[in-house]
Amino acid sequence: MPDAQHLILFIAAGLLLNLTPGPDVLYIVSNALRAGARAGVVAGLGITAGCFVHVFAAAVGVGALLAASATAFTVLKWAGAAYLLWVGVRLLVSRAGPVRWGAPAGAPAAYEERAATPAADGKAGGGGLWAVFRGGFLTNVLNPKVAIFFLAFVPQFIAPGTEHKALAFVLLGTLFNVNSIAVNSGWALAAAWMARRDAVQRGMHWLDRAAGAMFVGFGVKLALSDPPTR
Repeated sequence: MPDAQHLILFIAAGLLLNLTPGPDVLYIVSNALRAGARAGVVAGLGITAGCFVHVFAAAVGVGALLAASATAFTVLKWAGAAYLLWVGVRLLVSRAGPVRWGAPAGAPAAYEERAATPAADGKAGGGGLWAVFRGGFLTNVLNPKVAIFFLAFVPQFIAPGTEHKALAFVLLGTLFNVNSIAVNSGWALAAAWMARRDAVQRGMHWLDRAAGAMFVGFGVKLALSDPPTR
């Protein structure tokens, strides 16, 4: 494990990286805007679960395989790009009309019909929240660039003489993910607070379109990304 100074630097860098907008933040914010803080927090937990998959995969060598194999990287890249495009298109073609606060992005139609007021926040059915969690998980776990990120970022804070490097990698990756929960929850709470403003409610239809366009953009960017060079 790094010394205290490097550990503080690792935590600070991780928090700053989690504050940077990307598909994960967009997924959290879009769900919190549509269905309230609880849906946004659940979306963040799904994303964190996906990060844990990458951390453990990197520790056992799967992440290194993605970094070294163009084929493996491309297969996962196209799966992730297809999912982001699917989420984006669903938002772009969603019907206009009043905001349905019980309808997180990607949730089934039955969940969409359960509530139509902000009072539904925190009272959504388990099936709907599970769809939100699953969507966050897939948004992250199907993105090979997340695996490459952990392979590039975490080892910088592991001393060359560390005896159990895989264990140190898992511990630092776990610390990074646990710290991200607070940041992701902050995004969810801020978005849910904004959603209660009248102007935001009136413009929710256009916010859906903007979020959809951004998801499509992230999907296209991922699809066009090149495998890492060795």
